[in-house]
Parts: sequence; C-alpha cells; structure tokens
Amino acid sequence: MMLTGTDYAYLRSELGDVDHDDLAARYQRLGTAQAVAIEVLRERKAALIADPLAVTVQGVATVNNSENVKAIERQISSLEGQVVGNDWVVPVLLVRRTRR
Repeated sequence: MMLTGTDYAYLRSELGDVDHDDLAARYQRLGTAQAVAIEVLRERKAALIADPLAVTVQGVATVNNSENVKAIERQISSLEGQVVGNDWVVPVLLVRRTRR
C-alpha cells in the first residue's frame, strides 16, 4: 500500500511539516493515514511528557507545555472519532426545510 499525494497532504495538514519517507514507511506498516497521524501525535505527546512540563528561570523565562499536551490529546481524540472502517467521515451541514 502506497502513500498517495492526497494522504500526504492530509497528514501534513494534521501534523505540519513532516518527512515524506517516514510517513510512507508508517503508512505501509499501519495501512491508513489516520493510524499514521495518531501514531505520530502519540510520539509527540510522549516526547513532551518525558521532560518536565513546566520550567521557570526566575526573572528570565517560563516554559509550560501542559496546554500543548492537552491540545495533542484533543487532536488524537478527534482523529480516533473521524473514521468508520476505511471511509473518512465528512461533516454534513443539516438544514431544516421550511414547510410551504
């Protein structure tokens, strides 16, 4: 199974600038773009929580990655709910018909 241009574009929209060859190898192993995106996001989350989430140098700077971890968790949850089987779920606007 080959990573298509459409799948690569989707993965870039979810993950930012990423290495095509790395994604292609993951896609070959995992089989879906969704699974690739989730795996990359889980690795990013693991890297963030492996180090202290907050660091403060008094009077100089404060770095806090807690919100980044929460954002990645939300993105993973969103992706896990996006696919049914191998079909992408696309939101559809529902409009109420007015009676005549």
